[in-house]
Amino acid sequence: MASKTLDQNSLELIRHNTALVKKAYPNLHRLKLQALRELTKQFAFSISAGDLTILQNGWYVTHTGLLRLARRKRCRGIHVEAVDSLCDSAAARYVLKATVYPSKSSSGFVGYGDADPFNVSSLVRGAEMRIAETRAVNRALRKAYGIGICSVEEIGSYSAPVESRSDSPKFPPKGTSSKADGTGGDKRNCNGHKVRDRLCQIIRQHKLDPELVRAYAVDFCGTNTLKEASREQVESFVEHLADLAAKDRDALLCQLNSYARPAQEVVA
Repeated sequence: MASKTLDQNSLELIRHNTALVKKAYPNLHRLKLQALRELTKQFAFSISAGDLTILQNGWYVTHTGLLRLARRKRCRGIHVEAVDSLCDSAAARYVLKATVYPSKSSSGFVGYGDADPFNVSSLVRGAEMRIAETRAVNRALRKAYGIGICSVEEIGSYSAPVESRSDSPKFPPKGTSSKADGTGGDKRNCNGHKVRDRLCQIIRQHKLDPELVRAYAVDFCGTNTLKEASREQVESFVEHLADLAAKDRDALLCQLNSYARPAQEVVA
C-alpha cells in the first residue's frame, strides 16, 4: 500500500512539474521534458519548490533542491573545512572541502568548491567564502546521491536574486517633454511614472528579480534594449507581468529564470 502511495505521489509531482514547464516554455524540446520527468522520478525534485532551474535549455539543480533531497534521504551529516594551503583571504580567494555522510556506515563523499572575485557575481562580492562553501557542499551532495547534472551555484558568476537591488528596471519615459505648460509633456511623464510605480509594486509584491524582469521585458517588447521600446509596449508588458504573476507565479518564476545567463561554467 505504501509503495502505491509513493508511486502516486511521484506521478502527481511529474505531472505538476511538466505542466509548469510547458506553460513557461511552450517550445521546450521533448528531450528536455523527458529529462525533467526522469529527474523528478529519481529524486522527487519540485519545480515550484525551487529544486530545479533551466538555463540555456539545460537543467540545473539548486542548493535548495540538494538540501531538500538530503533531508528526505536522512543524510547523517555534512562536514566542511577550509583548505588553508589554497586560500588567500587578502585576495578573497577560498577553497573549501565538504564531506557528505549519507549513511551511518558511509566513509563520506568529498567535494571541493572554490570562489574568488573573478568567478562570482559582483552582487555577492565579499561573500566568497560562503559561495565556496555552498559549491563544495553541492558537489559533495551530488556525488553522494548520484546526481549527474551540475548545480546552478557551481556556475561561475551566477548568483541568486539579491533583495538589495533596485526595485525595478528603469523604463524610459517615452514621449516625455521638458515643457511644463500643461500641453502634454507633464501628462506623458506622469503616465511613465505610473507604469514604473506599478512595476515596482508587482516586483515587490511577488518578490521578483528586477534584472530578470528587465531581460524578460526586452524579449517581450522585441527590441534590442529597453530604451528602444515604446511606452505602449512597456505598458503591455506590465499588464502581462501582473496577470501572469497573479494567476501562476510558479510559471512566471520558471520563465524569468531562463533569462539568467551564466558567464562561465565549471566542469560538472
